[in-house]
Amino acid sequence: MTELGDYLRACRARISAQDLGLPTSGRRRVPGLRREELASLAGISVDYIVRLEQGRVKSASPAILSALAQALHLRPDEEEYLLRVAERSSTTPAGSKPATTHAAPRRQQISPAVRVLLDSMVNVPALVLGRRMDIIAWNDLGAALFTDFAKLPPKQRNHIWLTFLHPQVRGLHRDWTRAARECVAFLRMDAARYPDDPELAQLVGELSLKDTDFGTWWSDHRVRAQRQGRKAFHHQVVGDLDLDFQVLEVRGGNDQSLLIYTAGPGTSSAEALAFLTSWASTQTRPATKTQNHTKDA
Repeated sequence: MTELGDYLRACRARISAQDLGLPTSGRRRVPGLRREELASLAGISVDYIVRLEQGRVKSASPAILSALAQALHLRPDEEEYLLRVAERSSTTPAGSKPATTHAAPRRQQISPAVRVLLDSMVNVPALVLGRRMDIIAWNDLGAALFTDFAKLPPKQRNHIWLTFLHPQVRGLHRDWTRAARECVAFLRMDAARYPDDPELAQLVGELSLKDTDFGTWWSDHRVRAQRQGRKAFHHQVVGDLDLDFQVLEVRGGNDQSLLIYTAGPGTSSAEALAFLTSWASTQTRPATKTQNHTKDA
C-alpha cells in the first residue's frame, strides 16, 4: 500500500453516498463511498481505483487526480495534498522503501529584519514557525499567551508537541480536541512537502506513543493548510480569549511563517489582550527569543 492509497481510502470513508445524492439501498460493510461509486463519479474504471489504492499505478495523470478530487469534494489544500502524495507514489514502487536523500542540516533562524518586526508587534501575540511547526522565534506577548519558550528544551519548542504534551499549553485551549485535530492536519500537510524529514518522523513517533488521540487522528489522513481561523483560549491570568489567527509566509525564510493572533476591536477579548500586554511588560524574561540549536531548515 502507498500513502496515496491510504489517503484515497480515508477520503472515501469520510463522504457518504447520501451526501452526493447517490442511491443508498443495500447493506454497506464499511462507511463512505464504495470504489464503484467513486469510479462512476470520477469517470474512471473501478479497476483503476483498485490499482491506485494498491500502489500499482506508476503515475496518475493530473486530469485523473483532478477528477478524483472533484468527485471526493476535496478542498484546494486537500487536492494539493493529493497531488503531492501522488507524485511521491509515482517515484516509489509499491512494496519498496522511499529513497532518503537528506540535505545537509541548516540552522532554522530568522533574519534580523524579522526579529525587528516581532519586537515591534507589542500588542499582538506572534510566533515564527519553521518546519514541523517548530517555534523558532516569538515576541513577548506570544510567550505571555502560551508559555515562556526560552525556558523549554529546544526540542520541545514545537507547536504541536506543546499542544499535546505540555500541560499548560494543552490546558490553554477551551476546545482542545478541535485545536489538536487542526494541528495534526497542519502537520500532515507539512509531511507531504517533506516526506523524508527524519525529525518529523521522530516527532510523529513520539506523539503517537505518548498520546493515543494523536495516533488515531494521524491515521485519519485529514489535512489542512495553515492560513487563518479562530482559537478559543482560557488564560490563567486574563481568562477567556477568542482570537483570530493568520499565518503569513516569510519570504526568503526557508519555509518560515509568521503566526499572528488578533482580537476584534471593542470586544472583551481585545480588553483581555490589552491587559495581557500590560502584564507581560512587567515580567522579566530572558533576552533569547529564538532557537539556538541546529535543525533541518
